[in-house]
Amino acid sequence: MRVACSVFRVYLFTCLPVYLSTCVPVYLFTCLPVYLYTFPDETMTLSKSVLKNDRLALARLLTQVENDTPDGRAALAELFPHTGKAHLLGVTGAPGTGKSSLVNQLALHFRGEGKRVAILAVDPSSPFTGGAVLGDRVRMRDLAGDAGVFIRSMATRGSLGGLAQATAAMAQVFDAAGFDVVIIETVGAGQSEVDIARLAHTTIVVEAPGMGDDIQAIKAGILEIADVLVVNKADRPGVENTERALRSMLELAHPTRRVFLHHGRVETLHCNVSTGNVSTGNVSTGNVSTGNVSTGNVSTGNVSTGNVSTGNVSTGNVSTGNVSTGNVSTTTTETKMWIPPIQRTVATEGTGIAELAAAIAKHAEHLRLSGDWAVRERARLESEMEALLLEALLARFRAEVPNGNFESALQKVYERSLSPWEAAQMLVNGRRK
Repeated sequence: MRVACSVFRVYLFTCLPVYLSTCVPVYLFTCLPVYLYTFPDETMTLSKSVLKNDRLALARLLTQVENDTPDGRAALAELFPHTGKAHLLGVTGAPGTGKSSLVNQLALHFRGEGKRVAILAVDPSSPFTGGAVLGDRVRMRDLAGDAGVFIRSMATRGSLGGLAQATAAMAQVFDAAGFDVVIIETVGAGQSEVDIARLAHTTIVVEAPGMGDDIQAIKAGILEIADVLVVNKADRPGVENTERALRSMLELAHPTRRVFLHHGRVETLHCNVSTGNVSTGNVSTGNVSTGNVSTGNVSTGNVSTGNVSTGNVSTGNVSTGNVSTGNVSTTTTETKMWIPPIQRTVATEGTGIAELAAAIAKHAEHLRLSGDWAVRERARLESEMEALLLEALLARFRAEVPNGNFESALQKVYERSLSPWEAAQMLVNGRRK
């Protein structure tokens, strides 16, 4: 007992004062400020930190957005006015075509141009366990340690179409954070996973030799959404056949004006044909008349008007040809339709990456000059609003309809005494009453 009391006195009068005089001040002035900084209490602070290029705050906000928390929604609302500047680049294609390796090389190229790059890599979730490997970043080791690159992996969580439900919202966070290029890599897609076309400004479809025959190339689906077609693994046999099949598909697709049905909606594909500098047949100019009349630099005989000379149109003794008065063109001068180029690459060696980046930049320039950039941006926001409205309306419907009514209707459908369409109409009409 005396020994225990002696030890306690030593601790009380020796060790404890030393601990209080050294460890507590260190905690108060070093650890506690770091803790308070890294764990902000308000979402407003987190959003402002993202705008100041705080990577830790960006990572935490992305988690909140992916989990669809109230704080994440509030942060998205605050960051939305700062969006609309990044180039959204979608990369899709079948499994095994080398999408991740291609994204790695593209990011390295963009970093060489001084651009900040964000990468959203979407992996499929298991339909049985719900888990996802999230292994795309394994092929992006070259980007490790680069402060100008941010890689975020995410699972589809059961969503179809090649993307996750929160992909568009997370792309907006990267946009607001000041990244110049946001690369969105989809899951290994089949023939109909085309949601990336609604999200990205430029969609890259990656093919590889030996992935299918000519029939695969002309099927409707993923190849039709391509703005740039890439034949990766071009060092393998069969690359010429793959490129030939893709060119045949492009020749079938362009350039005609078509009206078609897409998911029950009538859509029109316009063919924008460039008219160049078109002059119209006989053009009369104000001060030119018959007889021997000179107007400015126009005299009888051989007349040149600027740099424009045309056929032999004579009025009296004055040969005027086709005289341009200002900018004379046809009434409908439109920009050219974009025909997707086909680029060969070997992503593991970096071959063809510079040419692919040039094609991407050319497509972005085409979008801005033709006005399609604004059209695609509006269509993307419309699609996102529709998805959110459907989700909100379904949640409100389930909340307002008694659960017993829904279960009763489901049981009748299961017993085949009521069709799903009739059950839906019954539930909707019952809710209106």
